[in-house]
Amino acid sequence: MSQQPGKRLNKYISETGICSRREADKLIEQNRVTINDKIPELGTKVMPDDKVKVNGKLIGATPDNKSDRVYIAYNKPIGITCTTERHVKGNIIDAIRHKQRIFPIGRLDKPSEGLILLTSDGDIVNKILRAENAHDKEYEVTVNQPISERFLKRMAGGVPILGTVTKPCQVQAKGKYKFTIILTQGLNRQIRRMCEFLGYEVTKLKRNRIMHIDLAKLRAGQWRNLTEDEMTQLNKALLHSSKTSTLKV
Repeated sequence: MSQQPGKRLNKYISETGICSRREADKLIEQNRVTINDKIPELGTKVMPDDKVKVNGKLIGATPDNKSDRVYIAYNKPIGITCTTERHVKGNIIDAIRHKQRIFPIGRLDKPSEGLILLTSDGDIVNKILRAENAHDKEYEVTVNQPISERFLKRMAGGVPILGTVTKPCQVQAKGKYKFTIILTQGLNRQIRRMCEFLGYEVTKLKRNRIMHIDLAKLRAGQWRNLTEDEMTQLNKALLHSSKTSTLKV
């Protein structure tokens, strides 16, 4: 029987939950990774019997069904920063205090609040929210002056920011100063920049939903594991997304 093809080294490392695939590439470039105690060449694949070490420490492959991975939903309070860098005061990792090492998938600005997903599966970090995969995210926004029909129409049609024009999106008034917006993009401070361009200032921004996953009854600062039903729907949504694999709770 012929030997099964190996797995790319950066993918192998990221799937263990140590870091994202991009961070794994950096570790490899810095010669901090070995395969069978030898420095690997770029593009090397890991075979079933290979021993992979990161910074001299042996790491193991994740189960094919990823049953040991963690996928959680967190209601991020205002003031928490979406970074894994522990020296940053108010970082999201210290705020959650999960027993496993986890990574935020995407981010929310420090002055914003609401839903963010985190996982110990480094292989999918920054994949779920990739703009080209068109996964929608719903926000509730409050601004500093009354909302006009012109404002809603401009927001929905696309606004020039950061050298581009935002994609058309769904916008609906929810009150004199409040509206909801559903985006499939994740440009830096996108909603705040869109509003600023139209002469409005965001006073409150909360993300209520990512794809089919919502805050449910989570209070600010609380987190929960994704349910089996949420994971099933997530796998279906990610089936045709780039560089993703089946996930399991």
